[in-house]
Amino acid sequence: MDTARSFETDDVLIQRAKEQVAAFGDLYERYADRIFCYVFTRVGNRLEAEDVTAKVFVQALTHLSRYTDQGVPFSAWLYRIAHNLVANWHRDGGRFRTFLDSLQPTEVEFSIERLELISQLRRAVAALPLEKQRLIALKFVEGLPNAEIGRMMGRSEGAVKALLHRTLGALRGALSAADEVSG
Repeated sequence: MDTARSFETDDVLIQRAKEQVAAFGDLYERYADRIFCYVFTRVGNRLEAEDVTAKVFVQALTHLSRYTDQGVPFSAWLYRIAHNLVANWHRDGGRFRTFLDSLQPTEVEFSIERLELISQLRRAVAALPLEKQRLIALKFVEGLPNAEIGRMMGRSEGAVKALLHRTLGALRGALSAADEVSG
């Protein structure tokens, strides 16, 4: 995306893409990496994530003419498409993995204690309900602010902050319990 287009609002880019399909590339360039990261955290396999991400943008392009601004960012619409396609991927036989499953530490990089902590954290995140796993991915993988997460999840910023606090508390508790069992 050239510098001038990088400063254009999503609304301008969307309108241009509705009028000329080739202009959709600017929206793709703006959001492809973020959507890929989100999908990758949910499927845990680079090739599968690339495939699902491509499907997200094909579906977005296909339905762009019906897209209307409803007071949430365009990215929320893309994340909703991604969420639905990831759910379909799992339903169609994909194995659910979290972003922590993608970590492949070597003995050189980490001590045995750190490897065990990562393993415990993987299990603790995997035990969370899907909504809380999504919250963890959006906050700590995507680095999104609470307000944007709230718009994407249909919650207020305060509700996201409270849910995040409870979720992190549950993870701390699960890690403490796992540490007591192993220690």
